[in-house]
Amino acid sequence: MTELPSGPDSEAGDAARLEALGYQQELRRSLNILGNISMGFAVVSPVVGLYAVAQVGMSIAGTAWVWALPICLLGQALVVCVYSELASQWPLAGGAYQWSRRLASPAFAWLSGWMWQFAVMFANTTVAYLASPWVFALFGVTPTPAQLVFVSLGFMLFCTLVNAYGINFLRWFVTLGIAAEAVASVIVGVSLLLVFRQHGFALLTTTLHAPATAGTSTIGAFLAVIAVGGWAFIGFDACVSTAEETKDAARQVPRAMWWALLSVGSVVILNAVAVELANPSPAAVVAGKDLDPVTTAVVSNFGGWADKPFVIVVLISFTACLMASQGGAARGLYSLARDDVFPFSKHVRKVNGHKAPIGGLVAATVISCAALPLGLKSAAMGSLITFGSAATFVPFFLLTLVTLVARLRGTWKPSGQVGHGRWGTLLNALAVGWTGLEVINICWPRTILAPPGAPWYQVWAALLGVGIVTLAGLLYLLVRRPHERMRDEPADGAHRLDELAPAVV
Repeated sequence: MTELPSGPDSEAGDAARLEALGYQQELRRSLNILGNISMGFAVVSPVVGLYAVAQVGMSIAGTAWVWALPICLLGQALVVCVYSELASQWPLAGGAYQWSRRLASPAFAWLSGWMWQFAVMFANTTVAYLASPWVFALFGVTPTPAQLVFVSLGFMLFCTLVNAYGINFLRWFVTLGIAAEAVASVIVGVSLLLVFRQHGFALLTTTLHAPATAGTSTIGAFLAVIAVGGWAFIGFDACVSTAEETKDAARQVPRAMWWALLSVGSVVILNAVAVELANPSPAAVVAGKDLDPVTTAVVSNFGGWADKPFVIVVLISFTACLMASQGGAARGLYSLARDDVFPFSKHVRKVNGHKAPIGGLVAATVISCAALPLGLKSAAMGSLITFGSAATFVPFFLLTLVTLVARLRGTWKPSGQVGHGRWGTLLNALAVGWTGLEVINICWPRTILAPPGAPWYQVWAALLGVGIVTLAGLLYLLVRRPHERMRDEPADGAHRLDELAPAVV
């Protein structure tokens, strides 16, 4: 591939690289590395990540659950090793789809992109829904299911409006949010650990009989926590979504992914440990008497005055998360639609006067909002949340798999600015093992991860959801045959692995 200019003043090089890959610069390229990091940090920020896993982890594996977090962080670091090589060579929005179509067959690549898009769009539904109770908590009101859905819709539309004004406006909101959250979460975590700690570090090595209480083994409980915990370390993919809006993307996006992963991971682990050691009664969490151990640890130690400010910090975190994730979903749809391989591509690929992917943004918002009525029934929304975790890791697995096959066959050798040399194949193989394990682990039906008395479909939600979205994608593939509209050869001349296409195509 022709060597293109790079460096902080390489705007012409960015445009030339994009043109060499077959596309024109339509989005505004104005993000520096800090702006790109902020997108990855916001998607699953420390507060959002901690709230997603803390109560579940403690109730299943006791206070020893925190040891699952370093394992999940290490596993996701293996994925970033692969992603950084790909992002350096092909700095494109819609990374999973764009990379797969240069490594595998068009059908396989399209299906990977389809799965990733629905995972992100439905994840946005759950983020908006999980944010809405905090609005009512701010005013001390107990909401009805209909009120939760209505406020969730308001969250979604507000974030859509911010995204519609372009990447600079989005960056301003997201950066402001994560700055407030980062300062608050670090101060709270350090204070809880150094000033308000109520238990010794030995507490971190005990399960408090939680696995037995939950009706499972210690190993089973730990695997369940790893299944849930992996979700807290996926935000780095948002750095790829804004690659076409990042200056010197081939060099800066890989760096941003590492910064986003490690910064979020460090703060999540810090606060998880701090919350446990400062919580007045971890046993109450295991017994199901304390359903919000994070807020309990903060308010019981800082005092009642901290209640409302803490709620505001959580609201800011969820809002920044939804904005960044919604922006990523819009750019992924834009990437598919400009290749004319997504339904209504002519409209979805449109870019507005602010150089924002308005077509993808509207489509992503409509699909995310269409799932919000599930919030009227807790089991239905719980099923969607479970599906989101599984659907996120399926594209991770598929992408690392096709990348490994390409290495072993000699049809792809990293030629970007990032490469791991002779260690690349081993790191790639470990990433395949990790993501494959996590897909199986998340999809495995477990009653301990569902509320007591949950219907059968909620227990099987991950497997059912992945199956339904995959089946819908295959049907569209067979009927509309979008893969046939892709160019026969990628712009950079990479070979494909046609044998990885689904057998039905």
